[in-house]
Amino acid sequence: MTNQIKVLVINGSYRDDGITDQALEVTVEALAEAGADTEVINLRDYPIEFCLNCRECTQQPGSSPGRCVLDDGMHELIDKIEASQAYVLASPTNFSSVTAIFKRFMERLVAYAYWPWDKPYPKFRKQGLTQKPAMLISSSAAPSWMGRWLFASGRQLDTAAKTIGAKSVGTLFTGLASAEKHQRLSRKSRERARALASRLIAA
Repeated sequence: MTNQIKVLVINGSYRDDGITDQALEVTVEALAEAGADTEVINLRDYPIEFCLNCRECTQQPGSSPGRCVLDDGMHELIDKIEASQAYVLASPTNFSSVTAIFKRFMERLVAYAYWPWDKPYPKFRKQGLTQKPAMLISSSAAPSWMGRWLFASGRQLDTAAKTIGAKSVGTLFTGLASAEKHQRLSRKSRERARALASRLIAA
């Protein structure tokens, strides 16, 4: 297929086949049916170290992300981010926030900020540029309406999207995700995932 859109999926869930994985499975299936070239990165299996907060990457000027002093998988992941035309960012809610592995990934996105030592605040490198579409996926044990309003996970996913130069086309937020030990994604959530995947491709 010509002009095939490349979609990068970044999954911050710890659990195989949990609600987040199930939602991503439906999403990836819908994207494939629409002709997208989709790659899934499971952060639970991906070699990313903790940010050293040295800010070396933020001292490098230009619109491209700064290069980190750590020699790990984040270099390759940033290359994948830069090469993609759309994104799916996903993390369940743990202690009112995205998971620790997604937060670790977010902290390494500081490479997208230009922040010389003599400046009081950073300038985000992708600010003002053409924004790519992103779909956000999260869940919580609380009802979905409560999770959306009270927990930070949705806002954090949106912040990650904005940092890499993307704009959300919508969020799938599944509530009551811990009602059963081996819970299955509801029909309504599956339909929502497919609808958002279509919106992502069309954006």
